[in-house]
Amino acid sequence: MNKRLQEKLKNLIVVGDRLLIKPVTVSKSGGGLFLPPGYKEKEEVRSGYVIKAGPGYPIPLPSDDIDEPWKKTDDKVKYIPLQAKVGDLAIFMQKGAVEIAFEGEKYFIVPQHSVLLLERDENLYG
Repeated sequence: MNKRLQEKLKNLIVVGDRLLIKPVTVSKSGGGLFLPPGYKEKEEVRSGYVIKAGPGYPIPLPSDDIDEPWKKTDDKVKYIPLQAKVGDLAIFMQKGAVEIAFEGEKYFIVPQHSVLLLERDENLYG
């Protein structure tokens, strides 16, 4: 990825439980994971590398009718983090993904519930 594109990608903010994935077209992952022979034909299952990840699932704030007015409320939203991390190879259902083009490159915005499998190489991005 060129430096200019990396700088532009820094300005993108992925929200909630979504991932920004750069699709790959190989049928074998770098770690040797073979994808089913028919997956390209159906195009229901895709794979790609996680470029950015959202903060996760928001945890609801406590209700305002607390009988303890002396306690300060923390309005900062808290999140349950996602399993996917930047650099992971994700195999996901295309049906749940939204295809976008950014700076002439094709990406998918994928909710975590559409991800079927993650392959992580700790040494690659460690």
